[in-house]
Amino acid sequence: MPESALRHSVAETSRLTVVERLNRGSSGNVSARWDDGFLITPSGLPSAEVRPDQVVRMTMAGDAEGDLAPSSEWRFHRDLYSARPEVNAVVHVHSPFAVSLACLRRAIPPFHYMVAVAGGKDIRCAGYATFGSQALSDLVVAAMTDRRACLMANHGLVAVGPDLRLALALAVEVESLCEQYWRASLMGDPVQLSDAEMDEALAKFANYGLR
Repeated sequence: MPESALRHSVAETSRLTVVERLNRGSSGNVSARWDDGFLITPSGLPSAEVRPDQVVRMTMAGDAEGDLAPSSEWRFHRDLYSARPEVNAVVHVHSPFAVSLACLRRAIPPFHYMVAVAGGKDIRCAGYATFGSQALSDLVVAAMTDRRACLMANHGLVAVGPDLRLALALAVEVESLCEQYWRASLMGDPVQLSDAEMDEALAKFANYGLR
């Protein structure tokens, strides 16, 4: 994909995080792997208003090109790309139900088979560190080991994928799971699926959506 088209996709995905009610204002950020670096939304601009020409090109060394500063969270985007060669897109959101659980520092247990969509038997909650810091990036990368999504304590949600469409779709799905878990927890402790049941779900998701 040409850089111009990928810039458009990053900006459009940023807009869609607001349409999907995953972000408000300037919260959250979106990036896509490009060449030997990545393209990321700029710092401080409303997510719904980012233009393709405002998307910031960055190197893996952390150098940014252009007049706009990159998202303050660029470190965990960079480090996820470094650690996970299969990842080509990162979507970070401050969606309400994910943030609610993250502020309780709760992982999402296997209360529903769809938890497997994030790659494992649970969805971890990364520990807390100041936004934009290398400490936070290290915690996120660790929580994402063998996973495609995680919560971030007192912060939000991050999802990855082979492209922007699938990373955004996963963020939407995890937010839905957060809402379902939150609602079920109001009535008691949700019944958790067994390891064997989750193993079956994971096996089915290995070929999910493929012919």
